[in-house]
Amino acid sequence: MQFSSYAKGLVLAVSLAFVAGCSSSGGTQDGTMGGTSGSGAAGQGVGSGQVSGTGMNGGNGTTQASQQGIPSVRTIYFDFDRDTIRSEFESVLNAHAQYLRANPNARVVLEGHTDERGTREYNMGLGERRANSVQRFMNVQGVSPSQLEVVSYGEERPAVRGNNEDSYAQNRRVVFSY
Repeated sequence: MQFSSYAKGLVLAVSLAFVAGCSSSGGTQDGTMGGTSGSGAAGQGVGSGQVSGTGMNGGNGTTQASQQGIPSVRTIYFDFDRDTIRSEFESVLNAHAQYLRANPNARVVLEGHTDERGTREYNMGLGERRANSVQRFMNVQGVSPSQLEVVSYGEERPAVRGNNEDSYAQNRRVVFSY
């Protein structure tokens, strides 16, 4: 049976679209797992040590090979007006530390975020303190300081919009951006 060049091209295009769709990690663009349950951000399946697997950070130009082995949970959350790491996220941080120690050429930007409450200046400082807290934790775990960069976005890049505690909880975070 012979296919026309149009049919071959169509089959190729559909196949490529299917492969591209299958390479998604199933999470959101920042690596968090979608959906909420129970207690807001902490109910997203990240507090129970679920950090295994490989994550592909969709759309940032990196290849699947360079993403191999990076923990799929790439966001940790903080309490209101705090920069202390919650114990439920230590397993997430330990998984990232293990990956970075095993891959000395890997680099990560620790993006600090806040909810919208407080002044812009205060929130920029709080976002930086949160990211610095994660950086210190990683350094104690043996990660080279040259592998880590800290950036604060304060309230400027919310994960979700809303004026309720559930929304605020999802915006108080540090994101690992490889």
